[in-house]
Amino acid sequence: MSLVGKKFPSIAVDAISEMGDNLKINIFEEATKNNKKVLLFWYPKDFTFVCPTELHAFQAALPEFEKRNTIVIGASCDTNEVHFAWLNTPKNNGGIEGVTYPILADTNRNLANILGILDIDSTEYSEETDSVIIEGSNVTFRATYLIDETGKIFHESVNDMPLGRNVNEYLRMVDAYTHIQEKGEVCPANWEAGKEAMNADRKSTAEYLSLN
Repeated sequence: MSLVGKKFPSIAVDAISEMGDNLKINIFEEATKNNKKVLLFWYPKDFTFVCPTELHAFQAALPEFEKRNTIVIGASCDTNEVHFAWLNTPKNNGGIEGVTYPILADTNRNLANILGILDIDSTEYSEETDSVIIEGSNVTFRATYLIDETGKIFHESVNDMPLGRNVNEYLRMVDAYTHIQEKGEVCPANWEAGKEAMNADRKSTAEYLSLN
């Protein structure tokens, strides 16, 4: 079920800073208390293959997000200790050394469960062991959330494991949403900052289509 238009769950999750400090981060409060937008991106596992390319791509774009009053936070279900080991592994050895934004360690999967982004094929109760058996990796897909200053989710997307994200698209989405907030206009297909937007009425749509 889509969470777009709803408030992001207000739940504190373990996290780690680039310096190895153990933190508790509540994404909803990061947005509302700091009056900032938040980009939260989930990846499946530390020390894997596509994942470090994404973490470095978000790091490279960090100044652009900061210009847009947007906080970037990564997340997976690995522990803080594993995150810190990866943060201390050089880039040329598959590590994420140089990443400066915080990374959530949702080891109990509370937030990932609420968001419904875990790779679970099926669950089955076993009478023999009196437990629930999970089929699937039980790690997160490549889910991304954009949250506004009120804590509302204005964009969500979920990629399958092999599909890396285009970071520039999230910059474009932040630009578009900020334009809507500031101008009260709507943004047509392929809109980019500096391009014409539209009013939300039939006349404006007709005029826009006649010129594009």
